[in-house]
Amino acid sequence: MRTIHASGYDNLRLDIDTINAICWCFMRPVGKPSYTHELMGDIGLLQAAITRGFTDLPLAAAPFSWFVMASDVPGIYNLGGDLGHFAERIRTRDLDAMRHYGHVAVTAIHRNAVAFDSPVVTMALVQGDALGGGFEHALSFDLIVAERSAKMGLPEILFNMFPGMGAYSFLSRRMDRAKAEALILSGRVHTAEELYEMGVVDVLAEDGQGQQAAIDYIARHSRKHNAHLAVYRARRRVNPVTLEELIDVVDIWAEAALNLTEADLRKMDRLCAAQNKRLAGLEAPVPMLTAAE
Repeated sequence: MRTIHASGYDNLRLDIDTINAICWCFMRPVGKPSYTHELMGDIGLLQAAITRGFTDLPLAAAPFSWFVMASDVPGIYNLGGDLGHFAERIRTRDLDAMRHYGHVAVTAIHRNAVAFDSPVVTMALVQGDALGGGFEHALSFDLIVAERSAKMGLPEILFNMFPGMGAYSFLSRRMDRAKAEALILSGRVHTAEELYEMGVVDVLAEDGQGQQAAIDYIARHSRKHNAHLAVYRARRRVNPVTLEELIDVVDIWAEAALNLTEADLRKMDRLCAAQNKRLAGLEAPVPMLTAAE
């Protein structure tokens, strides 16, 4: 599908498997595996290319029927929002910049949530850590496939914030309101196995077998692709996540961010520094803050 590859992406790797009708998209951010403006820009270009590619195309001629988003970074799906960028903008009281970042992010997330307005079933393949915005990104797809030891969570509460780019919207549609709020307010990082038991993860794979599990799922359901498309379209009609809703929540998030104290920002700085050390190759895992700190 030439239109998808035409733009070229610095932060994504694409592999279209015509035999299994799968478009594999692997995030490979230049720099930190977080949601940088550069990564979000490439994701937006890809989404637009997919929409264009399917416009006026007969379903029988579609180059793929399933879209899978994964990561090329070992042990990391995505670490979420660009904490260094946030801390800088909060300290300078730049509300417009915070809103702009969030609006760009949720516009991309919404395009995922509506399957690019294309006849494809979308899937996140989580291998490793999906934290904060990384978890929100995974939640925006039709299905989540995750390896058993993959870790997902929303640590924002630990520096006195909440995840403002889709977590509440998507979690409250996968579980009841009380459970969604408890997950958001706990700051806990859960294993994929725990989230599978909660109904958040759809397919649980053994470690190292995530990609094969996605292929196997698709093989089992490929003959029922039309039914899957219809069910997910019905889901979006009955319980929609609108772009307006996502943008309104981002604005609440951006305004709340400017209420953070210097003590809160130092906790954000510490987590950012720990992520940087991890990415520099140190063996120590990223230390998580505790609510008491």
